[in-house]
Amino acid sequence: MNDQAQMQPINPYLTVRGAADAIAFYQKAFGAQEVTRMPAEDGKRLMHAELTINGGTVMLSDEFPEYSDEGAVRAPSKDNPAPVAVAVNYGSPAEVDAPFRRAVEAGCKGTLEPQDMFWGARFAMLTDPFGHRWMLNALLPD
Repeated sequence: MNDQAQMQPINPYLTVRGAADAIAFYQKAFGAQEVTRMPAEDGKRLMHAELTINGGTVMLSDEFPEYSDEGAVRAPSKDNPAPVAVAVNYGSPAEVDAPFRRAVEAGCKGTLEPQDMFWGARFAMLTDPFGHRWMLNALLPD
């Protein structure tokens, strides 16, 4: 894993079914760069992975129900999406549209097309095939 001094103060950590497939998908959809991959002892799942997306860190792993207590965290799905979203902030409004289109072409469901919002941002929302929601955002010029 990266040196802790290089990590942002807060990082999303996603639980998925098929972490290796999710990494490949996020590379295609969001231009993710793989930083770290730690296979689980079973050789089939990933215990931990770290990606960089638009300069930010996203960590993920497969779900491990056998190590969980009651109320265990389960990976979301298309039918049961995650109750939280990953926000990706861009430097300019023009930067929101291309990642949105690329993600939709890769297999994300566009839930809100890119548009200028009343709160002063270019904004779009997507849901990926693993059930995670993504918000793309950039402040509009004054």
